[in-house]
Amino acid sequence: MASTSTPLTLPVLPLDDEVVLPGMVVPLDLKDTEVRAAVEAARAAAAGAGKPQVLLVPRVDGSYAAAGTLATVEQVGRLADGDPAALVRAVRRVRIGVGTTGPGAALWVETTPFKESSVGMPVAGRAAELVKEYKALSTQWLRKRGAWQVVDRVAQIEGVGELADNIGYAPFATAEQKLKVLLEADQVARLEYALGLLRDHLAEEEVNDTIRKDVEEGVAKQQKEFLLRRQLEAVRKELAELNGEAVDEEGDYRARVEAADLPEKVREAALKEVDKLERASDQSPEGSWIRTWLDTVLELPWNERTEDAYDIAGARAVLDADHAGLADVKDRIVEYLAVRKRRADQGLAQVGGRRGGAVLALVGPPGTGKTSLGQSVARAMGREFVRVALGGVRDEAEIRGHRRTYVGALPGRLVRAIKEAGSMNPVVLLDEIDKVGSDYRGDPAAALLEVLDPAQNHTFRDHYLEVELDLSDVVFLATANVLEAIPEPLLDRMELVRLDGYTEDEKVVIARDHLLPRQLEKAGLGGEQVTVDEEALRGLAGEYTREAGVRNLERSIARVLRKIAAQAELGERELPAAVGARDLRALIGRPHHVPESAHEPAERRTAVPGVATGLAVTGAGGDVLYIEASLADAETGGTGLTLTGQLGDVMKESAHIALSFLRSRGAELELPVTSLRDRGVHLHVPAGAVPKDGPSAGITMTTALASLLSGRKVRTDVAMTGEVSLTGRVLPIGGVKQKLLAADRAGITTVIIPKRNEADLDDVPAEVLGRLTVHPVADVREVLRLALEPAAVLVAA
Repeated sequence: MASTSTPLTLPVLPLDDEVVLPGMVVPLDLKDTEVRAAVEAARAAAAGAGKPQVLLVPRVDGSYAAAGTLATVEQVGRLADGDPAALVRAVRRVRIGVGTTGPGAALWVETTPFKESSVGMPVAGRAAELVKEYKALSTQWLRKRGAWQVVDRVAQIEGVGELADNIGYAPFATAEQKLKVLLEADQVARLEYALGLLRDHLAEEEVNDTIRKDVEEGVAKQQKEFLLRRQLEAVRKELAELNGEAVDEEGDYRARVEAADLPEKVREAALKEVDKLERASDQSPEGSWIRTWLDTVLELPWNERTEDAYDIAGARAVLDADHAGLADVKDRIVEYLAVRKRRADQGLAQVGGRRGGAVLALVGPPGTGKTSLGQSVARAMGREFVRVALGGVRDEAEIRGHRRTYVGALPGRLVRAIKEAGSMNPVVLLDEIDKVGSDYRGDPAAALLEVLDPAQNHTFRDHYLEVELDLSDVVFLATANVLEAIPEPLLDRMELVRLDGYTEDEKVVIARDHLLPRQLEKAGLGGEQVTVDEEALRGLAGEYTREAGVRNLERSIARVLRKIAAQAELGERELPAAVGARDLRALIGRPHHVPESAHEPAERRTAVPGVATGLAVTGAGGDVLYIEASLADAETGGTGLTLTGQLGDVMKESAHIALSFLRSRGAELELPVTSLRDRGVHLHVPAGAVPKDGPSAGITMTTALASLLSGRKVRTDVAMTGEVSLTGRVLPIGGVKQKLLAADRAGITTVIIPKRNEADLDDVPAEVLGRLTVHPVADVREVLRLALEPAAVLVAA
């Protein structure tokens, strides 16, 4: 055989999209004309002088590579399938020169030696690291395939170039990548490239193995679940056959829909969903959505209604027995029942597809019995009662329901209330409707507009049900503490009934008939073990609590009874026991509220000029409001008007109006108003931590400033409310009943109100008016004449 440095002329054996690297032994198909011609030409040229030699040249896209592999023909024969083939062994790289002629039909070319770098150099440094890593990764890859003999052969290879050429056997290496290895002259760079190919392939295989393992586990889980579900279906089928029930679930739903007493449109929608359920696969999530929807529809009482109790006198007796006072609400319920009875008697129970439902808004302070009134209304009418708490609801879907496309979708609270009641005409209490909020999820108050409109709610459509629901026969009661917090369009759809609070006499009756029996039972003091006389209850209502409702009164009664129960258990008191007004201080301590008139003169809030008593309305009912005024020192103080006490814009404007009126009318009122020019005025409204607003403190501020300038004190038994104008007119305000009740609770005996509010006195209980002297006034001059003490009294003092 010729030396490796001697140029050779060899027949070309082209390889289409295939590269054979030195050291590889591969079979070649002799049915290919070019392959057979090259092998025959090589055998003819050798003529028995040695092994025939051919030049294996990669041909990519019809173009020959610049280098090839010198290979020897080891054997010519047939493969196992009978096709002729030649076994060749690649020996070394050679570069391709010019073509020449030679024997046979093959193409002959001259070759020149392929000069490689790092040949014969000792394997050390970077090359040694690459050899070690390549052998390790090759061993890892081959072991995965069980090629243990090849593992041993690779481990025995020492040469850097020979180890890099071993990548030619890798099935994952493309022809382009193998060609790059063939043409690389630097053996170290060649091994580094081959190592990169092997490393990338192993990383890809690791990812594929992970994915394949996850897929296999998932498929195995699905197969197991499928098998278990089939077994479960078989068990259910056997049980259904034993019990004589429907064999398939879909058939069961169809039978339930057809047997149910549903409206026609609802029946059509339900049967369409049953058809979808029959077409859906067992693994489809849509099946569970449809089943949940069908269960909800079938559980609704579409045609169930309770018969109203048209015993009008009996209904009024029930309301009177459950609640003291609240005459407006009781009258409205009795009127509603009377109208429904007459319509039913005349065959007019349903007009224009709508029944005679009612929407009442009960607005009043906490503890006045708004929520418990709903139960009494339902009992009086013989209807079911459902309470829907709306406090803090911010999602519009809570009212209208969720779309069925969402996971965990539910119908709205109204549909759930109908379902809970079991009838289509319950009494639904929408509790705390003024506490409804709005955010990015929608405005629940806007969603209630259709619900609470008697002209629209007979075709209410819930987003979850997507079928019409008739709410026209439902009696809706809405409760709220603050009227201003209810949106105006929503309030327009309801009939407003105000609960302004209880008088002291009403509180005593409520405590005697309702609160005391309930708390005796809770304290375990049944029977006649403890009696509380009316004077004690009146003391609890007047001196220990000061509120519009009766919640704190009930808590005070509970404190008294708990104290007696504890003393009885400790042996300090014998039962039965009687509690009188004198016993309260020993049981629950000193009174928290003493009427202003009961204070000594030196302790009066209005004992100095510049302090006036006003009346206000808050979320907790009416309350007494004090306004204090002071003048700054002429030498050390500033000028202008200072306002404190967390006042709103309207209340600040009232203070400016009062000051402007006094400056313009000071001479007429005989007030030294020149002091207002040189000295600063400060108005303060305790308590400073409570926000306040509204125009009704206008005359109170004017009176406080006039008292300060004149040096005349404001009468301690006088309270006032009313808006003031720049000309001194007293303008009307709201909440007269609540304010007069607050004045009565505080021990005030004289109240000044605007003349145009005189008609509102009809709403005030007669016993309260009997204790109060009410002065309707039209001008602020009358206010000052009634409220300020005479100058002679001040001089005499």
